Parts: sequence; structure tokens; C-alpha cells
Amino acid sequence: MIAALDGQQPGAIAQAAQALADGRLLGLPTETVYGLGADADNASAVARIFSAKGRPNNHPLIVHVAGSTEAEWWPAVLHYADDVPDFALRLMRAFWPGPLTLILPRRAQVGAVAAGGQNSIGLRCPSHPVAQAVLHAARALSVWGVAAPSANRFGRVSPTTAAHVVSEFAGVLGEAELCVLDGGACDVGIESTIVDASRGRPVLLRPGMLTAAQIEAVCGQPLQQRDEQAPRASGTLESHYAPQAKVRLMDAAQIQSALDVLGADARHIATYTRSRMKSASKHLVQRAMPADAAACAHELFAVLRAFDDAGVKLIWIETPPPASEWDGVRDRLTRAAA
Repeated sequence: MIAALDGQQPGAIAQAAQALADGRLLGLPTETVYGLGADADNASAVARIFSAKGRPNNHPLIVHVAGSTEAEWWPAVLHYADDVPDFALRLMRAFWPGPLTLILPRRAQVGAVAAGGQNSIGLRCPSHPVAQAVLHAARALSVWGVAAPSANRFGRVSPTTAAHVVSEFAGVLGEAELCVLDGGACDVGIESTIVDASRGRPVLLRPGMLTAAQIEAVCGQPLQQRDEQAPRASGTLESHYAPQAKVRLMDAAQIQSALDVLGADARHIATYTRSRMKSASKHLVQRAMPADAAACAHELFAVLRAFDDAGVKLIWIETPPPASEWDGVRDRLTRAAA
């Protein structure tokens, strides 16, 4: 049985921090998704993250650091990063704590396993109060940062509640190996925006809820798109975030046409659409997609998990609008359908 801790209880925060200091794994909430965390400087503990997730060990993890102010997070940044460009520091000041990860040149003697062996490392300062509480408590126990990819089996739908984490690893990990700190449902609901700052210019590696325009306004320079020289980063594989059911992205007319053809025989199918769909089938599972990008991101992974729980085989999703605020949602759905 996996140990579940109430993140509102000070005793639970201390227990979670001690688990990290002892080299154990911790499921912890962030504002984006729940992470599967370990002391980023403990190579054997970080290796257990890769093993538990079934994740290739050359696929780097994001390291989470404590702090609500620059004075708090800056020492941890210097612990892991060999160089911080001016534009990266401006981004930190503008968006930390928050859903932004920066890829920076890594100090050679730290975080090699968490970085997947690369000479760069991803750093983030989360805004979730429970995450901050446990990161601060762990820092007092000499844990500089917590490597924490999403707390799910590799390539699957990310978890946005503690219950998702428990169900993901039940039968895989036991209480002696994993504690899960319950901080409620995640506010943002999709993973952080990732910007590569390791090559002297800002390059977008993964979209999130921060838009390109917001990032460029702070950087004072154009945000370039990922290229063949980009370092490996979390959540950038072509196929990722996938439920068990097969996902297909279509426009509203295509979905409605397919439902019309199937008529009353539409079974084991779910739809997630902004447009209202009509069907003669009593077996169709329908869910309305919010017209607001942030609201959609907040519920997206929970909806995909619910469709799997309903036993559907196909999920038909209306393609998100082209507006930039939908970039993060569109990215997750495109990868889920790959």
C-alpha cells in the first residue's frame, strides 16, 4: 500500500522532506501536474525515478527548487547552473515561482543523472504552496533540489490529483518506496513551458500556459522554435501524454459526420468537443470542452483518464483553436494522438 500524506499537515510536510533526504521517492503536487520526486543530487534515488516510470535514463528530468523570492531560489540556481544568461534571469524574475522551466548549462559535478547525462539541466521554481513547503523543508535537510518528472508511467497521461498518482503506481511501488503528498487538484493542469537558455538565445522546447508573447516581452528578443541542436527535454517526444484509448483530433464537422454514419451503433467512443454534437447512440460518452484555454488545460488530463475509466476505445477530440493561448493544450493533444 502506498503511503498517502495530507499536505495541509505540518507533520506530513516534515515526513515528506525526510523521505527525500533519505533517498526515497515522493509524489508531490505542483501547480502544473503531480511530480515523482527525488533528491536531484542523489544519483541512486534519481535512478529509481527512471526505473519506476519505465523512462529511458537519457531523457532528462526537471529539477524543482524552493523560493518565493530571488534571494531564496538564486543559491539553488547557482548550485546547479554553470551560467545564467541575462534573459534567463529576467524570465526567472518575471515568472518564478510559476510554470516555467529554463534549460541552463549544468555545473559538471552536480545533477548528471537527473540531466540524463547532458551538459545542461532544467530548473523550475513551482508556485504550489505544498510544493514550496516541502522544498523548503527538504532544503533545510541539505536537499538543494528535487528532480520530479510527472508522476505517471512513461508516455502516459500526467496525473493532476494524488489519487491519480496512487493508481498509477499501485502494484508497482509500495509504501517503503513511495509517499504521496496530497495537495489537492493541480490548478494549471498541463506541464510547464520549457525555454532553452543554454545557447545564448531563448528557444521554445515545450509550450505551456505561458504564451510566446509573454516570454518575448520579458526577454526583449524573439523566442525561437526548437531545432535539431536543442537539448533533450521533458515531454518533447512525438508520442506522449497518451491514454489507453486511441485519440484522434478532428474538426467539428468531421466528428459530427462520423457520428452520423455510425448512428445508434456508436459504441466505446468518447467525444471531447467545444461544438455541440448530436448522436443517435445511447452509448456515446460525451464531454464538453471549455471554450477557455486555461479551463481546458486545468481539466484535460483528468478528462482523458475518466474516458479510460469509462472503458472507451476511441476518443474523438475537436482540434483546439489556433490562438496562441491554446498552444500548450494543442501540443499535449497532438502528442496524445501521435
